[in-house]
Amino acid sequence: MRDRRNSLHKRPGSGKIDGNKSFEDLLRKTRKSTSSVNSYRERSLKIHGLICAKCGREFTHKNRHLLTVHHKDGNYRNNPSDGSNWENLCVYCHEDEHSRGLFGDYLGDEK
Repeated sequence: MRDRRNSLHKRPGSGKIDGNKSFEDLLRKTRKSTSSVNSYRERSLKIHGLICAKCGREFTHKNRHLLTVHHKDGNYRNNPSDGSNWENLCVYCHEDEHSRGLFGDYLGDEK
């Protein structure tokens, strides 16, 4: 008879996830993609400043977490180094920008 106690408890990080990828590989990939997001956000804040492009609200280093980067063409992977596809929007204006299409679709359905 097989001892089930040892088969149920595997050492953390020893298992394979998603076929041949290990947990460490997935963690490394996630950290890399997160750092690229932070780098274009930081570049956008340096290029465009700590101000919302829509409402004009100014931000300080204390509340800069409320300032987001909006991709003008809607493609979050399009990150030119000159910042031409970015605009800094506060979280409220950014939410408004992305909800406009939904609201328009909702109003357009009424006939």
